[in-house]
Amino acid sequence: MSTPYPFTALVGQDDLRLALLLNAVSPAVGGVLVRGEKGTAKSTAVRALSALMPQVEVVAGCRFSCAPGAPDPACPDGPHETGPGTSRAARMVELPVGASEDRLVGALDIERALAEGVKAFEPGLLADAHRGILYVDEVNLLHDHLVDLLLDAAAMGASYVEREGVSVRHAARFLLVGTMNPEEGELRPQLLDRFGLTVEVAASREPDQRVEVVKRRLAYDDDPEGFAGKWEQEESAVRARIVAARDLLPSVRLGDGALRQIAATCAAFEVDGMRADIVMARTATALAAWAGRTDVLAEDVRQAALLALPHRRRRNPFDAPGLDEDKLDDTLEEFGGQDDEPDPDGDGDGGGDGPGGGGGQPPQDAPEGNGPDADGDRAADIPSQGEPSDSGEQKAPAGGGEQAAAQASEPFRTKMLSVPGLGEGAAGRRSRARTEHGRTTGARRPRGALTKLHLAATVQAAAPHQRARGRSGPGLVVRRDDLRQATREGREGNLVLFVVDASGSMAARQRMSAVKGAVLSLLLDAYQRRDKVGLVTFRGSSADVALPPTSSVDAAAVRLESLPTGGRTPLSAGLLKAHDVLRVERLRDPARRPLVVVVTDGRATGGPDPVALAGRAARLLAAEGTASVVVDCESGPVRLGLAGQLAGKLGGTAVTLDELRAESISGLVKEVRQMQGLQSNSRRVA
Repeated sequence: MSTPYPFTALVGQDDLRLALLLNAVSPAVGGVLVRGEKGTAKSTAVRALSALMPQVEVVAGCRFSCAPGAPDPACPDGPHETGPGTSRAARMVELPVGASEDRLVGALDIERALAEGVKAFEPGLLADAHRGILYVDEVNLLHDHLVDLLLDAAAMGASYVEREGVSVRHAARFLLVGTMNPEEGELRPQLLDRFGLTVEVAASREPDQRVEVVKRRLAYDDDPEGFAGKWEQEESAVRARIVAARDLLPSVRLGDGALRQIAATCAAFEVDGMRADIVMARTATALAAWAGRTDVLAEDVRQAALLALPHRRRRNPFDAPGLDEDKLDDTLEEFGGQDDEPDPDGDGDGGGDGPGGGGGQPPQDAPEGNGPDADGDRAADIPSQGEPSDSGEQKAPAGGGEQAAAQASEPFRTKMLSVPGLGEGAAGRRSRARTEHGRTTGARRPRGALTKLHLAATVQAAAPHQRARGRSGPGLVVRRDDLRQATREGREGNLVLFVVDASGSMAARQRMSAVKGAVLSLLLDAYQRRDKVGLVTFRGSSADVALPPTSSVDAAAVRLESLPTGGRTPLSAGLLKAHDVLRVERLRDPARRPLVVVVTDGRATGGPDPVALAGRAARLLAAEGTASVVVDCESGPVRLGLAGQLAGKLGGTAVTLDELRAESISGLVKEVRQMQGLQSNSRRVA
């Protein structure tokens, strides 16, 4: 086994280290989600934490890591007698992004369960992680149903495996840690809420600190064991502090004053539900125990809010996580409880180094405070409006001057757009598809391992052979050839490729604001339906891929917001660029079906015979069976209907900006009913 990088040798990332240590002290906090750019030591920190976890006592031979003093009465390997056990290191189990449901929760032998009534159970990763760490790298890329199972087990402390009436339950209490790069897509708000704490990490912009990171990493790569030995004293100190904090945790008092501050803070920041209050209470208690105190202070509540609330305040994927610290301080001051803030040492700091003092951690060369993790330094990662982008937005287009980027109008709920037919792509919420989860539509012979048994079809297949198989008792004699896999129909996520007209004609009559609002609404819909998105823009004399296909919907929103307009309308270039993007994406992800959304008024200018070129490009997409929708942005009393003609050549449909709204039909019905009511009232008055 390779020597892990020492936890205490990490440079900076104070919030990340503190959040991990608090969960090590109190797993009831609910785990931590680490969000940040690539190369910021997210995975290194999590793996380093496993070496600090105290040893665990387990029942010898138990595959579910039961504690000898209090074994799980429902353990599938039980019942166990209480008594001495064996000691081993706490495990760190990694869940791969491509793992199956059976690999996560375990699998039942369906054939033996039906034929013999035996619960032959093969434990999964949740059983391996019991009383240890379960680490999910790139948790935002994990299939939704796996994330649901994972977080349900983390919340209940147990895992349930159900297969056609056969049930197995085992304990599954673990420290859950997930890491993700927001550029690759966001988690749903419901899933974000299930993580106790969230930490934003970013690479340092301080040269001295970056130099220290490189020095330590090179020294570790040259001699891992020797490097770890130099930090063993600090590692032992932190390990001992975790044990001491765990022992002190039951004695920590969470007074009414601190509870009022917690409740007032959650109410002031308008977080949904009560989970935030509970997580903050547990985090503040763990902070006090980590600082060696038995009373929760206001500073504990403040730090708990900074870790537990930012990700719970997001209302849509375009909201940046964060917390107004001035508002937080005002709330804590207003609802502060004087009787609940004792200072046992009398020195005004609430006990030694405090919760963020990094007790047992070696001194760093970073400046005081959070250094590179502070909000001010993160702003360096955000390009300014004046910087050129990958799409060449700062170049003046041919045939007209560039105009300033228009602000998007308020987003709205859009009507359902889908790809016709039945697909087999990644699970999502847009188009019909054959999936592992959904309504059962039939049965087939299993290809490979059986995952979803179709009981009626299995019994029907086995029934004619019972006499030949010598059946004598009440049980059904089932063989592997009789097993039938249930076929299910659900929804898939698609690749929604936006082809946006950014020419001068779109800027006329201030339409671009409404157009951007419509595309922003469609992006929000794509986020909710678990789609990948891409963005192609065309103006001047060419088309550009403003955003290659990605799961990061908020990245597309950022590119859209800074999109300027101006120049001619090379419609054919935009359609051909979309064709190239789809061709490459089919090689990368052949099962994901595309939906092309062309946002234009239908005009085509520039070059020889631009209308004919646009028609040929549209027919090229149609010949490959690409589903398409044209959002008609034409306005004014005189309309040429060019967008509708383009939709006909694409083999798709055309909708106006007004028709794109989901409430347009319901609004029309309301207007009709109101008119009928007014007419009825006027007749009664007459």
